[in-house]
Amino acid sequence: MKCPYCGYDSSKVVESRCADEGSRVRRRRECEHCSKRFTTYEVVEYIPLMVVKRGGTREKFERKKVFDGLLRACEKRAIPLEKVENMTDEIESELQNMLEREVKSSYIGELSMQQLKECDEVAYIRFASVYRQFKDVQAFMSELQNFLDGKKN
Repeated sequence: MKCPYCGYDSSKVVESRCADEGSRVRRRRECEHCSKRFTTYEVVEYIPLMVVKRGGTREKFERKKVFDGLLRACEKRAIPLEKVENMTDEIESELQNMLEREVKSSYIGELSMQQLKECDEVAYIRFASVYRQFKDVQAFMSELQNFLDGKKN
């Protein structure tokens, strides 16, 4: 690591600790030439995940879009914001752990519905009604019946 003060290219690590709940490592370093101290941060570099939309277009995965969709479904429900964050974390983690670097938007939608189904029935139905783009009331009722049948088992 190059010293930001004198430019010498060797330093020693004096102290290391986790930062940001373990997502980064903070290292306190000391230059072996001028003895000045400086701090560096180490983070995991993620390979960008691409989302393949229904029309075949591709765009970079945005965690905020998943969070916003879940938040909209949970509006006016007794679901803490922390729970919505946790559901978003679960979905993002699942996607990052896949071997594929491209994922269909439909898969992200299914993961979202799965999280909502476990969290709140009304939020799940709200999300499903938008996500599945029901053509008529009968299609909506069919989805609702499938949900109720699955709940009985």
